[in-house]
Amino acid sequence: MAKQQQAIQAIRGMHDILPEQSPYWQWLEQHARQVLAAYGYQEIRLPIVEKTELFKRSIGEVTDIVEKEMYTFDDRNGDSLTLRPEGTAGCLRACLEHGLLHNQSHRLWYYGPMFRHERPQKGRYRQFYQLGVETYGMPGPDVDAEMILLTDRLWKKLGIRDKVELQLNSLGTTEERAAYREKLVEYFKQHIDVLDDDSLRRLETNPLRILDSKNPDMQLMLSEAPVLLDHLGEDSLRHFDSLKTMLDDLGVCYELNTRLVRGLDYYGKTVFEWVTDELGSQGTICAGGRYDGLIEQLGGKANHAIGFAMGMERILALVEQLDTVAIEPVVDVYMIRVGEAAEKAGLLLSEQIRDAIDGLKLQVHCGGGSFKSQFKKADKSGAAFAIIIGDEEAQRGEVALKSLRIEQEQISLSHDDLLRTLKQWHADKPLLHKN
Repeated sequence: MAKQQQAIQAIRGMHDILPEQSPYWQWLEQHARQVLAAYGYQEIRLPIVEKTELFKRSIGEVTDIVEKEMYTFDDRNGDSLTLRPEGTAGCLRACLEHGLLHNQSHRLWYYGPMFRHERPQKGRYRQFYQLGVETYGMPGPDVDAEMILLTDRLWKKLGIRDKVELQLNSLGTTEERAAYREKLVEYFKQHIDVLDDDSLRRLETNPLRILDSKNPDMQLMLSEAPVLLDHLGEDSLRHFDSLKTMLDDLGVCYELNTRLVRGLDYYGKTVFEWVTDELGSQGTICAGGRYDGLIEQLGGKANHAIGFAMGMERILALVEQLDTVAIEPVVDVYMIRVGEAAEKAGLLLSEQIRDAIDGLKLQVHCGGGSFKSQFKKADKSGAAFAIIIGDEEAQRGEVALKSLRIEQEQISLSHDDLLRTLKQWHADKPLLHKN
């Protein structure tokens, strides 16, 4: 007897999205698309695989992402390729490659999986989904404010605005950060006995990231560290003050977080995060900032850019806690067919219904079975109605229509009357929505 093959399972940290889960993803994606369209943003679709050099030049070779987390491999031509760990670099590469930044401004968004070889835990996966938004060619704080207003509107639409908080900071210019970095390293060296191993490693490579440490033994020392805002120049302060004034005028609450530095090297001036205390340690659901200097790093002419990315799994985890999302049933109408003549008549009728009623979700039972077994599947489908056709109904050109969710008498209808009834029901059907 042949040995049964062991079942193959998904890679650790890479999860399937099952049919009962996908409606919630579609619900979130639909709301995001509506909000982005309301602000005039256009979708750009990008490759999942890019040249490794793109991420080394953009993210920085001494970051955790490049050093530890990227899925990198050599293809058959010997080129080093990487599954994208984030979307900004690929979006900017596409814009430079296709000449979209020459004397133009753009508002773009993209969506899809990203890949990082991290330790899987709740809210942190090796394949995770991000929606990213990028703008190019706009130097002023008004577009910074627009980015925040856009996300604020989305949280309201999703019903989670009271569950999240906006944190705001400015990283200034490259020159201002370099001068601040020297003072910060000097301060940390005076307290080197307090630094943990991770911070010691970052001391020479990315000391600003030490400010973001969650180590409780370091918090007192970090609270007394030099503050970057105190070392910003006049232009950076004016930009940041203008942004805060706009948010104040529009009633958008925020917390000034002087330790907010973001994990990637290319950020400067405005940085922001939307955080929540509802998801344990994985509290950031959306983060971004201005990255004017990255365009030159990737070979383009100096220009202005700001963007953000949101983690879809974390947002859905937050939404699920509310338990108020109304999801449309997968099926509106389920057709039961019993008998050879009924199967033929039902198949023809189902296509006539779909032709006549755009958007109606009609599922036809296939594979045979008794009336009882088919009716159980109709009820389980969540459909509002069952259309029942036996051989006798098929010969008379009629069907039985049975309400599955409301106590009503089963009725017999001609095909024309059925179309009129379903068309009226579909037109009057209430749209399910949040809250």
